[in-house]
Amino acid sequence: MHYPEYLKDTIKIFVLSLIFFSVSCKKDPNKQVDEGKVEAGFYHSDDIGWTMEIPKGWEVMQRDDVQNQSDKGLEAISETIGGEIDLSGLKQLINLKKDRLHIFLSTSEKFDLTYEGEWEENNEALKQILYETYTSKGIKVDTLSSKSTVDGLDFNVFSIRLYGPDGAVILYQDMYSKYINGFDFAATLNYLKPKEKNEIMRAWKSSKFNQKVLLNNKS
Repeated sequence: MHYPEYLKDTIKIFVLSLIFFSVSCKKDPNKQVDEGKVEAGFYHSDDIGWTMEIPKGWEVMQRDDVQNQSDKGLEAISETIGGEIDLSGLKQLINLKKDRLHIFLSTSEKFDLTYEGEWEENNEALKQILYETYTSKGIKVDTLSSKSTVDGLDFNVFSIRLYGPDGAVILYQDMYSKYINGFDFAATLNYLKPKEKNEIMRAWKSSKFNQKVLLNNKS
């Protein structure tokens, strides 16, 4: 499959969702994000107008560890698209973990539209890239595209089910994406067990988006 040239510069959260993390972070959480602030158990992004509570038992992930692991995903995706990837404009927002299988990742990247439907086209192509990257590594996956509402905003959702050699599910991934305030915003939930899934899903679905900020950016 031939991929548009601009896709090589806009892989975003899918890079990070390729790998399982096994790191912890005890450092200042505000030094682990590129934009926004962690305070009193909440994360807030000014760019997106987004606030989310950090669930109890979940830790903010260390920036260096996230970068080291994401480099491995970058290499795999570069092989799929046949080119280098430039993520210089990508901002790490809040990245959380409960353990190596239960992860929440979020990013934003400035996305200047040049024609109507460009973001939607890009988003669909990224789904195909991710699917082909997994399958090229011999991983069996099932995928489903859907919509979901968070605080009144409609998100595109790309759900992935990954299987081990014995046919058992080894990981679920739900990838939420939306064009907000001129940014390509993405949040990914990696999970396997119902308890941990419910913890992070409850926090994500209880997110608040500043409607005043959104309206001002539409004017």
